[in-house]
Amino acid sequence: MELLIEYFAKGLMTMLMIAMPCVLTAAAIGLVVGILQAVTQVQEQTIAAAPKIFSVFLVIIILGTGYLKLLSNLFQEGSVLAFEVVPKSEEFVLPSDYYNYTKPFIDEMKTDVKKDMTPLSSILNNAAKPQGTAQSEKFNFLRNGAKDIPEPNLVERKKITENKK
Repeated sequence: MELLIEYFAKGLMTMLMIAMPCVLTAAAIGLVVGILQAVTQVQEQTIAAAPKIFSVFLVIIILGTGYLKLLSNLFQEGSVLAFEVVPKSEEFVLPSDYYNYTKPFIDEMKTDVKKDMTPLSSILNNAAKPQGTAQSEKFNFLRNGAKDIPEPNLVERKKITENKK
């Protein structure tokens, strides 16, 4: 476990080593541009953004090969850990008969999934029929006394009779 925590810390340090020059450059340029804007009383946001973007771009171009070396070293170390160190260490590997003596998901496996599932052949054979409702329940919503087509009220009847004339 300590090995994995150490590798995680190395990853965080690599991230900081890559991000820190860019952040510090942008902060320094922002400070200089801010002082110049305060002296000249020109408060334009694009004047502050353009030099920051350009300077961070230059830092990435100049230090890009170093960043790639840092990331490739971290990736190689992670690959060695994942494929050589962890499988050979007895601390990280479970014995082959581990699941014979333990039942880790016993509560989740109480329901039988095969009982609840509809067989695929019955679904394919009854593809044209609506699934999930019996024929007697198909029009159950109409049994509450409502009619298929509601009758018009008095105002609607008057309009209908006037249009017929």
